[in-house]
Amino acid sequence: MKITVTSRNPNSKAFPLTLELAGSPTTVTIDTLSDAIHKKLPKYYPDRQRVTTEDKRVLERGKNKSLADYGIKDEEVTLYFKDLGPQIGWRTVFLIEYFGPLIFHPLFYHLSALFYRSTFNHSTMQTVTYYLAILHFAKRELETLYIHRFSHGTMPFTNVFKNSAHYWILSGANLAFWVYGPWFAEGTTMSERSEVWIWGCVAVWAWAQLSNLATHVTLRNLRPPGTRSRAIPYGYGFDLVSCPNYFFEIVAWGAICVLTLSWSAVLFTVVATGQMYLWAIKKHKQYYKEFKNYPRSRKALFPFIA
Repeated sequence: MKITVTSRNPNSKAFPLTLELAGSPTTVTIDTLSDAIHKKLPKYYPDRQRVTTEDKRVLERGKNKSLADYGIKDEEVTLYFKDLGPQIGWRTVFLIEYFGPLIFHPLFYHLSALFYRSTFNHSTMQTVTYYLAILHFAKRELETLYIHRFSHGTMPFTNVFKNSAHYWILSGANLAFWVYGPWFAEGTTMSERSEVWIWGCVAVWAWAQLSNLATHVTLRNLRPPGTRSRAIPYGYGFDLVSCPNYFFEIVAWGAICVLTLSWSAVLFTVVATGQMYLWAIKKHKQYYKEFKNYPRSRKALFPFIA
């Protein structure tokens, strides 16, 4: 069949591109088309492409769908191309994001005399918070390497700076600076916490982190290696909400807020909760749209609420 690929950018010099592909709309897959574009124009590797029909339906790769699945029936067709720009793998993005706090927390904690221009002993609250923060982001790095399987391979490279700012600034430099400062040092009124207070927060944090890990393992097991398949998750946490991994993440950071009583921890938690709520609503709607038998009693993020 004959496919004419034209760019939605009127200034593009690489398009229109004419492809002659063996087969018919029922046998030519989206991956075949994407690979053919890449072969003709090596600059536009598959993850950098967005190809749509005239009515702007996106032809999705990795789902083993043919052109006919998107309503294309003619042996000659015109499709539309958009350059998504240089891409970066999601796994790499996550590793970069979580690495920031692993730099800033040790710097402010161990080099406090340099940053605060004074010498003091860290309080129990500061020390406990430090180790909880390090364990949290080390866990996230290990999950990225060994547990997560991503439904989307890449994202635009420029987005890595925006995404990383959330972690490097809010949960990295900002949180570390205000929590490990002399105002929370040993012997100060602001650092006073009972053992029940401290270890109660640690217990809630640990439960939330282990619960978060369990939900990540459940999601991993739904997606065979090398695929982007989706299925309905069931089990611990998922009987109540569509995104229990986000819910347990919020609980863990809520415990740190109570432990530190720091506005910097509250700021990060509020911003993170808002973002995770938006993600949860989007995923919740996708589940309803994709699976007709999706449990109607589930909420998106907060059990019994929303």
